[in-house]
Amino acid sequence: MRWSNYLIPTLKEAPEGTEAISHNLLLRAGLVRMLTSGVYIYLPLGLRVLNNIKEIIRQELDKVGCQELLLPGLIPLELWKKTGRDEDLAQTLIRFEDRRGRQLTLGPTHEEVITELVRTHVHSYRDLPITLYQIQTKFRDEMRPRFGLIRGCEFVMKDAYSFDRDEKGLQKSYQVMFEVYKKIFNRMRLDFLITEADSGVMGGDISHEFMIPAASGEDIVLTCNKCGFSQTGSQEDEDIKCKKCKGKLEKKQAIEVGHIFQLGTKYSKLQGANYLDKNGKQQTIIMGCYGIGVSRLISAVIEQNYDEQGIKWPFEVAPFKVIIVPVKAEPKLEKLAQSYYQELKENGIEVLLDDRDISTGVKFKDSELIGIPVSVIIGEKNLKDGKIEIKIRSEKEAIKVDKDKVVVHVLKIIKEGK
Repeated sequence: MRWSNYLIPTLKEAPEGTEAISHNLLLRAGLVRMLTSGVYIYLPLGLRVLNNIKEIIRQELDKVGCQELLLPGLIPLELWKKTGRDEDLAQTLIRFEDRRGRQLTLGPTHEEVITELVRTHVHSYRDLPITLYQIQTKFRDEMRPRFGLIRGCEFVMKDAYSFDRDEKGLQKSYQVMFEVYKKIFNRMRLDFLITEADSGVMGGDISHEFMIPAASGEDIVLTCNKCGFSQTGSQEDEDIKCKKCKGKLEKKQAIEVGHIFQLGTKYSKLQGANYLDKNGKQQTIIMGCYGIGVSRLISAVIEQNYDEQGIKWPFEVAPFKVIIVPVKAEPKLEKLAQSYYQELKENGIEVLLDDRDISTGVKFKDSELIGIPVSVIIGEKNLKDGKIEIKIRSEKEAIKVDKDKVVVHVLKIIKEGK
């Protein structure tokens, strides 16, 4: 992609009201723009990051046999009334009446909808176990949207649901997803904590949260440096002892990026989702629920990967893997830049060519701001010696490479970076 043909509206300063570093950099790097409070437009760079995160999630879920579907965003309110969550989540539901007089809500989550689907189509023990998932936009009437993509009224979420014959099956499904989540967040190079958590209005006896330590996090995690135990907490918690080793728990701010639940029969029992066992007896399906805040992960990655100049994207999340920067708009430099650009594209590398006729200083500042992992810098002085500068965004010093070995060297960096 050529920068001159791409919408990347970088800003020297973020607009007023940005409380989190990730919110600041999302705006300054031209990833998103706010339409109204809690509602954001994903610009081309931001959408590429979002799609990369989705792809990582899909790959890991598909490996363990999960099946992707897409549930509707419009949900009949009568489904929520069956479980009582029309009252439990009354303050966050966006509800309305259509022209036919039907009471509808925009989906903030989809437990009722997926249970209705399985109730209708799963009837025998032979149909179980099964795990279904979707990546979809959710809607919540947040009282106080904050921190950009961390807490919004419209956001992208991955929600998966397991359906099993018994508790033993649920434990197996739950453990599989527990390990999948660790793989997903490790691929994004995130430092994360896993905490025991309260299931709240979701239901079930056991749940775990996946938390990203970050100064802008809205949540509190209590961690024990002695035994490593973690649990969710609150600002009011003081001098709490670890229940495992009696060591003191320390408070850390964090962003919740994933939450998994052993729901049991809360929804299946209320909605009549049953199956016939081997003996022809009717049994209630056992459920698990597994959520990831997909759009929120963009902010979480930034919160752990930035410096004074801007974002430092991990390879698998980055909107482009390589940016090529000819320092001047001169035919010799531009020709070489075009050659590298084509060769990297032919090798399947996502590459951005900064072909703008602007000052070198602005090019360098924009390049560091948007955080592409590898920069290929073509300067006249180095080229006289047959050299090209390669800069890895996460490292301080650049290296000089023979101009005929640039592509080979870049491919090696990307392979090792992954």
